Amino acid sequence: MKPLLSLAEFIDAINNRFGSLANWAVLLSCFISCANAVFRFGFSLSSNAWLEIQWYLFAGAVMLGASMVLRVNEHVRVDVIYGQLSARTKVMVDLFGLIFFLLPVMTLMVYLSLPLFLQMFNSGEMSSNAGGLIRWPAMMMLPLGFSMVFLQGLSEIIKRVGWLTGQYEMSLVYERPLQ
Repeated sequence: MKPLLSLAEFIDAINNRFGSLANWAVLLSCFISCANAVFRFGFSLSSNAWLEIQWYLFAGAVMLGASMVLRVNEHVRVDVIYGQLSARTKVMVDLFGLIFFLLPVMTLMVYLSLPLFLQMFNSGEMSSNAGGLIRWPAMMMLPLGFSMVFLQGLSEIIKRVGWLTGQYEMSLVYERPLQ
């Protein structure tokens, strides 16, 4: 179990880095949005590239931040019943969801998005907007983000199995009161 827990820690560390990139993408997107508004309305200067880079950064924030949200256990769930369960039952529910829903869906999403990214990358597809950007960097966020959520799902499975076997401590996540 120790090698698997080491793998989980490695995946967590990678997703921490991607989460940090997502944070910076949000900040940079806000800065670009503000600067774009100032130049557009103050100086009548604009470019579609500025709008598109905001979209790209937002795609990066969402897709790179999703695995971090899963890692810190702050993803959306219906807590009406879940919140009343024991820690052990919560772990079992999570394992079921991770194994039978998250991993298969992320596998499908990588399978569907990777060919689109590769097609755009190989063709050098450009935005049809005047002054637009190449599209593959934004499309790359899809298979990358889905892959990272898949890996984080594996990490969460490993940690929960470790918790069930008494080899990993997750008390802060499962024994805190509902907020």
